[in-house]
Amino acid sequence: MCAASPLYRSSFRRTLPGAGFGPGATPGRKPMTLQDTRTAVVTGASSGIGAAIAVAFGRLGWRVAVGGRRLERLEAVARQVEEAGGKAVAFGCDVAEPAEIHAFFEAAETQLGPVEVAVANAGGSVPLLLHEISVLDLERELRTNLLHPLVLARRAVPSMRERGRGDLVFISSESAVRPRPFQVGYTAAKKGIEGAAQALRMELEGTGVRATVVRPGPTLSDFARDWPPSLVRRALAAWKDWGVQRHLGFMPPEATARAVVCAVTAPPGTRMDLIEVMPEGPKEVRIS
Repeated sequence: MCAASPLYRSSFRRTLPGAGFGPGATPGRKPMTLQDTRTAVVTGASSGIGAAIAVAFGRLGWRVAVGGRRLERLEAVARQVEEAGGKAVAFGCDVAEPAEIHAFFEAAETQLGPVEVAVANAGGSVPLLLHEISVLDLERELRTNLLHPLVLARRAVPSMRERGRGDLVFISSESAVRPRPFQVGYTAAKKGIEGAAQALRMELEGTGVRATVVRPGPTLSDFARDWPPSLVRRALAAWKDWGVQRHLGFMPPEATARAVVCAVTAPPGTRMDLIEVMPEGPKEVRIS
């Protein structure tokens, strides 16, 4: 377990009057308060960052739908959400398949009510050089890391706009700004989703719907659970050579979950466009 505390960097902006929040909100729209009980969906929630986000929402007393491919683990996370004080349902969902994202979202709204917070967290990467990775694996990387967040947002936006409030959260990666060899497809997808979120904010300006990118650094999670040790060693060596892996410090997934909660409970009339969460490096060793 990493004891290092995370560093937060955020871009914080006030929304325009009529955006559905605060005293300038459009008449007829319900302003958000920090005490609201909301319905949220979280993809990739069977472990790691997604599970931590779901449990954090549970502590707020929210209704949470958790989605992912490992149903047994999702059900365990759902129990943790309820133990934390929320209400939860678990659904099997392969986010590489748009139809399954739609089915997950619709089932969540049927059982828990209109979704006001949608967190696109599920992700994955195959640590191979571009010319080594199969086209099928490359396509799956792009579908999982880029298409899935867009499909989820596309499904969530209409009803959020109609209600005049909502939060879209895209879990990105430091790879979006600090590219790494052996992750060409993953890097392209994360850069793409950050650009898409920026464009989406322009489309949503004045609607009361916010789009936040949370960009975590190295995290203790199951992200690389299927990577063969030989590929891990090769990738780490390359990352060290290129200076993109300065140390082996990791942060707990709860660090990113706290950042997400901060964004979706931001004060009325404000939004957080980007939050970067990084682990601190090891303490400096001083020679006396």
